[in-house]
Amino acid sequence: MFKSMNEIEMSTNQPIRTRPRMAIAVLIGGTVLLILGLMLSISVGAVNIPFQTVWDAIFHYNSSITDHGIIHEIRIPRALADILVGAGFAVAGAVMQGMTRNPMADSGILGINAGAIFMVAICFAFFPTLSYNWTILLSFVGAAMSMILVYGIGGLSRKGMTPIRLVLAGAAVSALFTALSEGIAIYSKLSQDLAFWFAGGTAGVTWAQLEMIAPWMIVGLVGALLLSRSITILSLGEEVAKGLGQQMTVVKMLGALVVLILAGVSVSIAGPIAFVGLVVPHFARFLVGVDYRWIIPCSAVLGGILLTVADIGARMINAPFESPIGALIAIVGVPFFLYVARKEGRNLS
Repeated sequence: MFKSMNEIEMSTNQPIRTRPRMAIAVLIGGTVLLILGLMLSISVGAVNIPFQTVWDAIFHYNSSITDHGIIHEIRIPRALADILVGAGFAVAGAVMQGMTRNPMADSGILGINAGAIFMVAICFAFFPTLSYNWTILLSFVGAAMSMILVYGIGGLSRKGMTPIRLVLAGAAVSALFTALSEGIAIYSKLSQDLAFWFAGGTAGVTWAQLEMIAPWMIVGLVGALLLSRSITILSLGEEVAKGLGQQMTVVKMLGALVVLILAGVSVSIAGPIAFVGLVVPHFARFLVGVDYRWIIPCSAVLGGILLTVADIGARMINAPFESPIGALIAIVGVPFFLYVARKEGRNLS
């Protein structure tokens, strides 16, 4: 039988720092901010549309009004995609960090995004008539290949798998798949088409694509929530998890499947945006403690906010042109990664 967190603390002599009231406040406040960000995202663009028009288009849609058509067919799908992709990348990072006890785990840093984009490049170059569902499935395959390679390379050393070694393996695998993707793009004369995917962004997302990815995202997010208790126990260490009767192999396999679904779907629609899964779970953990039953839902909300704000900024910095979302997030993500890497290096030494 599952033990309560208080019983786990008593049996392991390890305090599990958690702030449920703060977590509830983050979820409520974050949801409000997410709604406001959604409205602002729909309003801002090459042509700014008043909030009143946005409101009317959502609740009193009139196909004969041009602004209503822009809002309904272009901006709402894009804004919803920002939320789903941000939540997907953030929760994937939270699950990876909890299962591996690696504070630098992120689907972009560990090369999983690069593997998914490699398969997307193959689809574009050699199978252009494939349906979008097949593209999503193949992006899962690419993410799985990358994950297997990274963990295989990272575990080759006699000293075992360390966070630093995993990051180095991820960098190598990411460089490999990125080079292969670019080579395919050049060979197939698709460099311009694939440049959008490499830069990262949700421009051009359609309702049809949202209908295809939404079920996958829901399955991944619900799966992460169902595993959250087990991930909390795993984050205490493998010896503790074994002592509590945790089926580590099953949990790790299910967790890896959740990461592949969330990262694969996110890459298939928005490209290999890195650092969302690194920064957001750390921020959520700082706010709500180390219980993944709170970290995962808070990461989903905060990840949606981050990508929504980044997308708004991408449209405003150099209007009417757009900047890559991935580049904006990297401005925050790279310094944070260096900070975590330096801290982890000190811990290892």
